[in-house]
Amino acid sequence: MVQNSTMLQTAGCFKLVRSVEEKQSIVKDYLKWYIIDRNHSAIERFKDGLSSLQVLTVLQQHPDTKLSLRGSNKWVQEEKTLSFWADYLLDCEESQNEATLEEVFMFATGVPCIPPAGMEPQPRLHFLASSTLPMANTCANTLMLPLLENYNTFKAKMSFGIKNSPGFGCI
Repeated sequence: MVQNSTMLQTAGCFKLVRSVEEKQSIVKDYLKWYIIDRNHSAIERFKDGLSSLQVLTVLQQHPDTKLSLRGSNKWVQEEKTLSFWADYLLDCEESQNEATLEEVFMFATGVPCIPPAGMEPQPRLHFLASSTLPMANTCANTLMLPLLENYNTFKAKMSFGIKNSPGFGCI
């Protein structure tokens, strides 16, 4: 306890321990602080950024992404790509990326924001094994994500594809 007292004080969990149950309670409280409370403001900023384009609303209303058969090699690649996608959106929101959320939305749908009448058809994600660059069908509001091995490559290919898509974003 003394060895980790600074960290436990920061989390508001430092107290005298008289039993193993109290120690387990402190560990549980610390983990809750470390995983949830400590990241709360970052999560809220991310949600606010997604909400500014109403991307969060669309994701919440239509969370379905069709994945391959659970447990298959392709399913593993698709799951990894979905985590890359979430990280990519966060990087866009935090301006740690060449592309902005607006540019991502424009690339995927052909419009800069959700029209007052709504999106029809609803935006969807698909996976693309035949290309290392993202593709989009703006008539179907479908974004096709490349299946790549690591996040840095995914980020570079997504940004390159979005920033170099001809015609969109030009006024």
